[in-house]
Amino acid sequence: MSDGNNKSMNTRSLVENPVFFERNRVFRVYRGGKLFHEFFGDPAEDDFYPEEWVASTVKALNKEPGSEHEGVSIVQSTGILFSRLMEEHRETLIGEREELGLLVKLLDSAIRLPVQAHPDKAFARRHFGSPHGKTEMWLVLATRENASLYFGFKEGVRKRDLVEAVRASESDRNALPGLLNELPAQAGDVYLIPARVAHAIGAGCLILEVQEPTDLTIQPESWCGEYHLSPFEMYLGLDEETAMKCFDFTDLVGNRAITAGRKLPQSHLDTPSVSTEHLLTYADTPDFAVNRHRLRDGRSKLRPGPGVYVVTAGKGKVKTRVFSRQLRRGDYFFLPACVDDAVLSTASTLEVVECLPPVAVGGEVL
Repeated sequence: MSDGNNKSMNTRSLVENPVFFERNRVFRVYRGGKLFHEFFGDPAEDDFYPEEWVASTVKALNKEPGSEHEGVSIVQSTGILFSRLMEEHRETLIGEREELGLLVKLLDSAIRLPVQAHPDKAFARRHFGSPHGKTEMWLVLATRENASLYFGFKEGVRKRDLVEAVRASESDRNALPGLLNELPAQAGDVYLIPARVAHAIGAGCLILEVQEPTDLTIQPESWCGEYHLSPFEMYLGLDEETAMKCFDFTDLVGNRAITAGRKLPQSHLDTPSVSTEHLLTYADTPDFAVNRHRLRDGRSKLRPGPGVYVVTAGKGKVKTRVFSRQLRRGDYFFLPACVDDAVLSTASTLEVVECLPPVAVGGEVL
């Protein structure tokens, strides 16, 4: 059943409890993944599979895909694609929604990633036929020495400066990052990266990334480490002039970008046994919301699904009336809409990040 297309299995039983997945490391043209050792228990080495796509129904836009469904998660011990399960049991999994509308990743960068921006919905619809752009959020989980992030153009940077830097990047690897604000990265940092804002993840960052469900990236640098980017990898088939319109030069730049992008956790509940923080709310963006639950010898009832949950520290359990499973750091699962009685519990400590899909049309949360 490893091809994910087995039609004989009764999939109904898979969607009435929390859904767990096979590991899903995705090929990228940059090296990383060493920090997955402490998080997942993987070998402590960097390679070209530096991203783990979590509960994903999204295909990776790689120049030469490793498989037909690269990026799409497979339900644990079944070989069934999560996208297929979603098609067959959409209402059970996500209720009245048309789609989940969410992609969660874990990534570890051994090198600085190219300076880039992602399209907003209007740009994505016009040029890629996609209803989604790619607003995203970073939660830094761990770092290597001298880890950094790049966020927003410096004050005064204009389109001509970017175009000149793109030309220079063929021989000058620092031409583009020199246009952006560079910030030290520390575990616990939270940033919202709206579509069209210039940014880059620096070397040495293990990040939980929550985003709109696309792999659309405009990255006009010539190099990613020692890899020379092709025109398609830089511009996704667009001409350079059109692709450059994906970058914002007027709004989130300079100190305004840093102030607007950096988010401080907001305490929602704080008791001796359970605390909950809002890391990102629907007031920050309608595209997703992110909470963090910390348990100390206690239990916490989860809101009804749909949602994606990532265990970032400790160990414990997720239970319903008919289901129970042990959890530890590095585990993750999808909570279906039909499940309204899920509970997290631990006899020691447990930390879980909750990633929630977009608000509905009209601003209501489905």
